[in-house]
Amino acid sequence: MWTTVCRYDDLVPERGVAALIDGVQIAVFRAHDGSLFALGNQDPFSGAWVLSRGLVGTRAAQPTVASPLHKQVFDLRTGRCLDVEGVAVPVYEVRTRAGSVEVKAP
Repeated sequence: MWTTVCRYDDLVPERGVAALIDGVQIAVFRAHDGSLFALGNQDPFSGAWVLSRGLVGTRAAQPTVASPLHKQVFDLRTGRCLDVEGVAVPVYEVRTRAGSVEVKAP
């Protein structure tokens, strides 16, 4: 089931927002090129719900977000941590529909 999170135009490029969908916190990002990504909002290293406030960028052409706490970097496409092998955050399907951003409910 798809859940509307916000209007696409409300998302600032290179910034994230947090959404609560069925009790699950999800970080939604709009990249500089306009593409959308959705990850679990919990930083697996600190346990804090902060990835939506992370620094969006790239590493070797991969779109990424760096945790605002300890700066570990996560691939926005796969959720894989690029700094520590074997660590990842959940990834969720995200799309635009009629100007709104929708995330597939976990």
